[in-house]
Amino acid sequence: MKAYTDIEQSRKLAEILPLETADMVYTMVNGYHTPFVRIEKANELDKDDVCAWTLATLLEIIPKHIKGYNVLRIDIGDNDTSIWYYEVGCGVNNDLPDVTKEYTIDACYEMILKLHELNLL
Repeated sequence: MKAYTDIEQSRKLAEILPLETADMVYTMVNGYHTPFVRIEKANELDKDDVCAWTLATLLEIIPKHIKGYNVLRIDIGDNDTSIWYYEVGCGVNNDLPDVTKEYTIDACYEMILKLHELNLL
């Protein structure tokens, strides 16, 4: 199970999310980016370091409600994870993104990208 964003995901999220929300960092060790628990302040990172996010942090970033009546739903199955918004009283809201991916962290990453595109973060 993936527990944190990979390098490519981390770089993309760094363009969208405040770096202070990252709770891990990929730091250069012997020429390779190695994941570590995050240091205290983003301004203490080396130029080659890449901020990263854990699954727990991404789950906190995704809004639990949108417009008050759309409730976040997450279904973690044996083979994949689905994330979508359920409109109270009406069912699935097709105007809001829904994502299904093999790994939960990948589903969260994709949902954050889609919500960002819609200016809903």
